[in-house]
Amino acid sequence: MKSTVERLSPTRVRINVEVPFDELKPDFDRAYKKIAQQVRVPGFRPGKVPARIIEARLGRGVVLEEVVNGAVPAKYTEAVSAAGEVTPIGRPDIEVTEIADGDKLAFTAEVDVRPEITLPELDSVAVSVDDVEVTDTDVDEQLENLRARFGTLTGVERAAGKDDFVLIDLSASVDGKPVEEATTTGFSYQVGQGGLIDGIDEAIEGLSAGESATFTSRLVAGEFADQDAEVTVTVTAVKERQLPEADDEFAQLASEFDTLEELTADLRERLGRVRRMEQVTQARDKVLDALVEATDVPLPESVVAAEVESRVHDAVHGFDHDEERFAQFLESQGRTREEFDTEAKEESEKSVRTRLVLDALADAEEVSVNDQELTERIVFQAQQYQMPPEEFVQRIQEAGQLGAIYADVRRSKALIQAVRAATVTDASGRPVDLSELLGDDDETPQVVDAADETPSDENPSEENAADENATSETPADGAAPGSEATGDKTPAGS
Repeated sequence: MKSTVERLSPTRVRINVEVPFDELKPDFDRAYKKIAQQVRVPGFRPGKVPARIIEARLGRGVVLEEVVNGAVPAKYTEAVSAAGEVTPIGRPDIEVTEIADGDKLAFTAEVDVRPEITLPELDSVAVSVDDVEVTDTDVDEQLENLRARFGTLTGVERAAGKDDFVLIDLSASVDGKPVEEATTTGFSYQVGQGGLIDGIDEAIEGLSAGESATFTSRLVAGEFADQDAEVTVTVTAVKERQLPEADDEFAQLASEFDTLEELTADLRERLGRVRRMEQVTQARDKVLDALVEATDVPLPESVVAAEVESRVHDAVHGFDHDEERFAQFLESQGRTREEFDTEAKEESEKSVRTRLVLDALADAEEVSVNDQELTERIVFQAQQYQMPPEEFVQRIQEAGQLGAIYADVRRSKALIQAVRAATVTDASGRPVDLSELLGDDDETPQVVDAADETPSDENPSEENAADENATSETPADGAAPGSEATGDKTPAGS
């Protein structure tokens, strides 16, 4: 086989391939065998029809078509491997240019490839992060949250106010027609927490048990989504939360500590870890931004287009692919479809640019991913989707996404390498040593989300850590940005 590569642009090549017919003998054998299984010829068992009979009955063209369909993808892959200097990042556009029976098969393949990227020296990157500061107010807030965890609810004979707990009955109607999915009784709700239905907090405040209020609110889901409904809320009980005293007895109840002083010291230490982890997150994000900003990255058009298509699909999916409803949603947010499309393209270009920079960085740093690291990421993402790891693995294999997860881990490791090499200072100008949280060079980086290390209401001494992926690409159908609609959270194919 002969192949040559023409560079059409920094991000696209044409691969010209010629395959002598004598190299296609295995493909002809497979084609004859496949066709023989499909045809029925008197006097021959299925699968045993000779090649000359197949050609006599069906014609040579049918055989050649089967050979070409089977041989071209394999020969394309072989040509890419032989080229060496190109890394395809999209689907090829293949055109068969010549089938000279008995002589050669020729075809071309145009495909987007990773461009050549020149990265800045990592030790030239300098970023600044926030100071580590834990105030008494921060500690008091955590202690208050912990006390709330162990608080008790007591019924009161007064009107409901912010932070009170109420039992409510709800009903709604649109143009006089009841909305069944918006009807409930005996629902427990904390006034001011939000997230239930717009306007409900204002309606409840000031109501005593047995009193009702009616207000207008726009529904976000169901048969009457995006329509105004008349909502009636009836308060059946008002309760306030009484907090335990912050003393040694409470410390023993809420933790493994014997004194309140020990408990608050632990809260302060944990908050300090949170602030240091926030520094890691800031350093990671700022180093990545600095690398992308300092790097000239030609963008493959087809890859950007696919990214845009995926983002639009995910957004409209939250509205059952109803373009009119999606347009109404955007209008309610003060945006137009044109503005959304522009933002989707800008975000897609940034995402593709970032991935290309991280891939180039991973190549430059010779980053590899072992089985344990890949397994840890799969388990972590399975937890995010609330799926058993075995089922999650099956889904991503069916969707062909295992390679994307591998690439995510590799990019994450490459970014941590860059953070290690960069100069990081805090807002006061002091050098920041992140090695304790980043680990050694030969360790798997465990970049922790600060939110996962916030002192837990359930157990303030228990540490939670989760590997955070800054460049995760595993797609899932979900709600449009800012909408209340929810979608299928099962991993979806690209």
